[in-house]
Amino acid sequence: MLKLTKKADYSLIALRHLALAGERAASAKEIGDTYHIPLPILSKVLQKLGKAGFLLSVQGTNGGYKLARDPNLISVLEVIRVVDGPVILTACFTHDKCDQSGQCTVKEPLRKVHEGILRLLEGITITALTKDDPLPQGNPPPGAVFGGGHLTQILPS
Repeated sequence: MLKLTKKADYSLIALRHLALAGERAASAKEIGDTYHIPLPILSKVLQKLGKAGFLLSVQGTNGGYKLARDPNLISVLEVIRVVDGPVILTACFTHDKCDQSGQCTVKEPLRKVHEGILRLLEGITITALTKDDPLPQGNPPPGAVFGGGHLTQILPS
């Protein structure tokens, strides 16, 4: 199952919140209270995002966090990689140790799906998460992946 970790989810929620806040700083407590995120976990996530250059820490009575970069230039993929590490659909993409590798008929189609997922996540920005439909140019049709710049059907009709 392809699933975001809680830390990645909380990171995207926090970045979206800060994108909506604009120039106003938001505290970890404000973000945590708004979305019911436990403050200790959120604080660690915000620190990691700050170290990665996504956030600026603002001191003072109206302090908190602000985006350090334009939310149009921060991709969901970039955030997930910073928080969780590489996005991997299946282990055979990272190493060739598989009992089925000699007779596997799905490695190449799954590689295309994997690449499509990466392109999709890379094409969604934090700004897009503030909109009703964050997917770039609408949703792809079922069974479609992005390959070579075009939608490619991998499932038979």
